[in-house]
Amino acid sequence: MPDPPAQNAYRIEDLAHRTHTTVRTIRAYQDRGLLPRPERRGRANVYSEAHVTRLHQIAHLLDRGYTLASIKELLEAWDTGRGLGGVLGLVNEVEGPWTDERPDRVTRTELDVRFGGTPDDDAVAEAVELGVLERIDGDPDTFLVPSPQELSVAVELHAAGVPLSAISGHLRELRGQVEHIAARFLEFTTEYVFARYLDDPGHRTDAHAAEAASLVRRLRPLAQQTVEAELARAMRTLATRHLRTHLITEMPTAEPSATRSVPLPAETISAVERLVGPGHVSEFIALAAEREVRARALDRLTTGSFGDNDLRESP
Repeated sequence: MPDPPAQNAYRIEDLAHRTHTTVRTIRAYQDRGLLPRPERRGRANVYSEAHVTRLHQIAHLLDRGYTLASIKELLEAWDTGRGLGGVLGLVNEVEGPWTDERPDRVTRTELDVRFGGTPDDDAVAEAVELGVLERIDGDPDTFLVPSPQELSVAVELHAAGVPLSAISGHLRELRGQVEHIAARFLEFTTEYVFARYLDDPGHRTDAHAAEAASLVRRLRPLAQQTVEAELARAMRTLATRHLRTHLITEMPTAEPSATRSVPLPAETISAVERLVGPGHVSEFIALAAEREVRARALDRLTTGSFGDNDLRESP
């Protein structure tokens, strides 16, 4: 009597059907070293549940945007008999949302209204290219807005008079600079925090991967907090410097509404800041100048009167 067939053993056609893939794909994965070779039983090649699991893992990583080359490196680094549960948990943590902001949707009509009521197909196409808007399959009149805050900033800038083309150009420039900051932060944390998980084979266990995922959760908000704090510091410094260079002070002229840009020494600005605080420098200097002008006008009137009296009283 023949031996009963082994449980969970698949021919290549059955494996393809079981994993919703194709025979050609399975063979391609084998050729690339992503999938272990099957067991040879007589004239047949037999695949096991381990092959099913591996094909599911590959499909999962492909859905996340990984290339076959990067998937091979990942599997070779972590598939040491301990499974991929920990590293996939780490992948989930890294690829999770890095902001509490929730995506929204906006119709084309709503979009036109928010930007002044005049349709602008070029501006919409630019926003889609930049990822500010995303098209929705089957609904050409509705867009997904990944960052409603970013769209709101564009709306406010446009309402203040900034052309949409200038807003797009600014966003492109800003995005490049922010990506550089993000890359530096990742290099910094990798060097001092995550290097041991990446370089030491002894730290490639599920437990260590879970520990690394926990670190990602703790460090995730630090990048945003650091950038926010440094942006506030830079804006304060540069705004004060801009004020020193382009201080607008009211001057008494034939036209009361006329203004002039008056450069002042940095030492003077610093002294005023210490006296009244950075937020009141412009107001203080304007009032001080006005008071000085009025005082000199009074001096001239008073001096003139005294001069007349002196002439009358002279012998």
